[in-house]
Amino acid sequence: MAEEENQLITRDYLAIERTRLANERTFLAYFRTAVVFLSAGFAILQLDALQELRLLGWFLLCLSPAILVVGVIRLVYVRRKIRKYYKQS
Repeated sequence: MAEEENQLITRDYLAIERTRLANERTFLAYFRTAVVFLSAGFAILQLDALQELRLLGWFLLCLSPAILVVGVIRLVYVRRKIRKYYKQS
């Protein structure tokens, strides 16, 4: 009887899978944003026409890794929460 209570029904299993996929999509959004900031920072620093925006270019270059780190931390945090509360056999 106790083992039956630990089994997930199909609806719950699919909900957990949707949550995992949403977590991965969120990480990919953070990753995409970090890549865009990184490339925009490089572009601003490389173009001579945008010399007055060099400070913005450096800011974007420094912000990009921070965004990526936040995305990775969030991915790992949510993944651990899912595993903690919904252990599957």
